[in-house]
Amino acid sequence: MTDVVLPCLNEAAALGWLLDRMPAGYRPILADNGSTDGSREVARRHGARVIEVPQRGYGAAVHAGILAADPDDGVVCVLDADGSFDPAELPRLAGPVRDGDADLVCGRRRPTGIRAWPVHARAGNAVVARRVRRATGLPVHDIAPMRAARHDALLALDLRDRRFGYPLELLLAAAGAGWRVRELDVTYRPRAAGTHSKVTGTVRGTVRAIQDMRAVLAR
Repeated sequence: MTDVVLPCLNEAAALGWLLDRMPAGYRPILADNGSTDGSREVARRHGARVIEVPQRGYGAAVHAGILAADPDDGVVCVLDADGSFDPAELPRLAGPVRDGDADLVCGRRRPTGIRAWPVHARAGNAVVARRVRRATGLPVHDIAPMRAARHDALLALDLRDRRFGYPLELLLAAAGAGWRVRELDVTYRPRAAGTHSKVTGTVRGTVRAIQDMRAVLAR
């Protein structure tokens, strides 16, 4: 059984659809970061395991979820809980890791339209990804919020960022550790009605994420 970490803050409107599409053999862990909209209750009704993460921040939620995952399967996935990704695509990302062909597989977002990925967020992502390619040689074009990796190896990287810099720190640490990193296209759609992206939904959110990532690059 492969655990799927779902970092969550007020995503009740998306969770029913998302959890109903979880593929067989994939077990959702909702890492709740203080939701007030009933996200935890929705997740439980749809069969997800729920853990509460009092420390605020995307990285804090992801890290807590990975710690809660069962290491026996060997592979752990991470997926945003806002309905913008289709969990049916998870086996395609986890497969190369499970087969030993990659250490980390990242989903490269292919938006279904402008509403899925606003221009300001796409531009910010492209700038950071280009810096990662130049600094590390990794063939990545997205600071991916959908990914699969070896559970124990991921924890061994000892990532420290607990905010939006976490996925960037992961890529930099993976490069430093000599990981084989692959990028596969994944569909990226508008998030569920009633949800609001903490990063791409506003210019302010995107700026905050870029500031976190700049802090990681500076370190």
